[in-house]
Amino acid sequence: MEYLTLVEVEFVAHELAQQMMSGDEPIPPFTSRYSDRLESCLSTPQQTYDKRELYSTLLDKASILFYLMIKSHPFKNGNKRVAIMTLIYFLYKNKKWLQMPDMVLYQFAKNVAAGEARKKDDEVASVKAFLKPHIVDYRPIKVNTR
Repeated sequence: MEYLTLVEVEFVAHELAQQMMSGDEPIPPFTSRYSDRLESCLSTPQQTYDKRELYSTLLDKASILFYLMIKSHPFKNGNKRVAIMTLIYFLYKNKKWLQMPDMVLYQFAKNVAAGEARKKDDEVASVKAFLKPHIVDYRPIKVNTR
């Protein structure tokens, strides 16, 4: 299992969110993040208890990562957009891809943001159910150069 590093989130997810999903509200510089929150989001999918992973499957890890990147608010703005890019990059590192229209995923991210934080387990289960049918094996596109 490949996990995300802080450097990857900065240079891949955050940068791509700024470039591709800026919208009406710009995403502030990475240095303005709430570092303790972001590091917690990234480390949670790796947690163990009594030598057992708390999030044992890729889908479990992707779901908690996506949920926490939205609900923990590690950035002053752009949390849903950075969460989307973080999720996509996490799946890519693990040879998976998310097959769905961008706006469907963004609307779902908005729904997660509006959900009740005190119902975390239910919300994470909802994320997992939403993502499961859309995660596919990553297959690079072959380009014919002739």
